[in-house]
Amino acid sequence: MKMKKIGITGGVGSGKSRVLEFLEEECGAHVCQADILAHQVQRPGSECYQKMTEYFGEEIVGPEGFIDRDTLGSIVFSDRIKLQKLNAMVHPAVNNEILRLMKEEERKGTRLFVLEAALLTEKQYRDMLDEIWYIYTRAEVRRRRLKESRGYTDEKIESIFASQVSENVYREKCDRVIDNSGLFSVTEAAIKKALQEESDRRVDS
Repeated sequence: MKMKKIGITGGVGSGKSRVLEFLEEECGAHVCQADILAHQVQRPGSECYQKMTEYFGEEIVGPEGFIDRDTLGSIVFSDRIKLQKLNAMVHPAVNNEILRLMKEEERKGTRLFVLEAALLTEKQYRDMLDEIWYIYTRAEVRRRRLKESRGYTDEKIESIFASQVSENVYREKCDRVIDNSGLFSVTEAAIKKALQEESDRRVDS
């Protein structure tokens, strides 16, 4: 049977990491995180690294030779043109690596490939995936998790929430909503049900 390709997205504090862990350990998924791949494609010696240092200058390189994300972030944070230029360098490289990994896992006989990214609603991801799931968690639960696990202040949490994609956009663009606000056993059941429904749909089609 053809490998299923599921996308996982959602806001900070929604519990995506635990969902990914469950999919990997209990459902046999190969999990791929776009943010980790973005780090990998920017390693010294890569084509992406060369383009970035040529455009932004050596000031974005840290003492150990790697891209300093804080320095780079301060450059692009308030400059839309430079941010667009950065995305044009990094996103294609990440997408190519995702597609390469998908093909590699399919050759291995992997049945479920899971991709996690903050902006899975973008078209290039839609074209890669069979379904995109929005991991929804009530705002008050997310706030509590961020305070307990990361020590964030209310002000920082509000700033993060304001900068992220709205819940309405997630619900509009994603194929399925997985509620992760309560007991994780309930989330597990929802995930298993979603995977079964996806399998049934593929058989029927």
